[in-house]
Amino acid sequence: MKVDEVGTAQLQARHLTRLFTTRTPGRLFNANRIVRAVDDVSLDLVAGEVVAVVGESGSGKSVLARMLARIVRPTSGDVILQGVHIARRTKRTLDYSSQVQLVLQDPFASMNPVHRIRHNLERPLLIHGAKKTDVERLAQAALTRVSLEPPGRFLDRYPHELSGGQLQRVSIARALCVEPKVLLADEPISMLDVSVRLGVLNLLRGLCDDDQLAILYITHDIASARYIADEVIVMYAGQVVEQSRGSVLVDQPTHPYTRLLIASVPNHSDPPSASPSSNEQIQTAIAEEGCRFAPRCASVMDRCRVEAPPQFVVGENHTSRCWLYADCPPLEVEVTLSKHLREGDTTKT
Repeated sequence: MKVDEVGTAQLQARHLTRLFTTRTPGRLFNANRIVRAVDDVSLDLVAGEVVAVVGESGSGKSVLARMLARIVRPTSGDVILQGVHIARRTKRTLDYSSQVQLVLQDPFASMNPVHRIRHNLERPLLIHGAKKTDVERLAQAALTRVSLEPPGRFLDRYPHELSGGQLQRVSIARALCVEPKVLLADEPISMLDVSVRLGVLNLLRGLCDDDQLAILYITHDIASARYIADEVIVMYAGQVVEQSRGSVLVDQPTHPYTRLLIASVPNHSDPPSASPSSNEQIQTAIAEEGCRFAPRCASVMDRCRVEAPPQFVVGENHTSRCWLYADCPPLEVEVTLSKHLREGDTTKT
């Protein structure tokens, strides 16, 4: 495969927003409620780098990944693939899916259980135009890339005959069959035994370093994000609340929600602690006004309840959406795409 130069932006999101309408049970009038599943999220997926998105269930991580995969259509915002602006209303095409592949959380649910591994790997190759005489060789090469060797040992097995770790590697191999530039990994280790998680993380890191893939790694485990990622983004209630390069975010967290995530990581060397105080107890409320984390925040101020904070620059390549850093300069958010993306022949319709 052609290896891209390190640092080349393969996939970019600009102000992606997705709204869903929900209906309150038992109410006949004024029952619709707007949920901002993803709210104004921007990121760059760069060749040779892993970007980790961390947050609890319901924070909008998976919706973000599905918008980037063009499975879910954004309500607003822009997706840019290798410098080309993708029109929001267009359907997902083979050309796009050949460049951007999604690996799902549960490998047993993502594989057709009545077909052998051979079928699950060869079918996408045929759909994307590979010659029938080449598909077995390409399928074996994909299994070799994910360290399932000898590949002939796995091709004629059924999914239920493999372990969870082996089957997740097959899922990654299936995504690699079409030689994508971007890999979207949606919690790829959460369904696996602890003993095999590190192997899958090392596989993803190796694909990033050796093949210069741009990888989005979605997880609720901030410790694994620190291990694998070049950039870490923390999401809460659809918003980016903290973002930084490298391990700075985990080693020097600034947002109260990030600190809560880090405190929730088990440390078996610590003695058992007493029950948490009322400020530390887990709550599920999300503020309708002001800072969305205010109902759960131990550092909440009156201002937090009425005024939504912007992202503040708290360090080099480090931002935090919290009024505790009101003395820091706010992040200058790009309002629109650059002119060259809006003009000429760079827009797909």
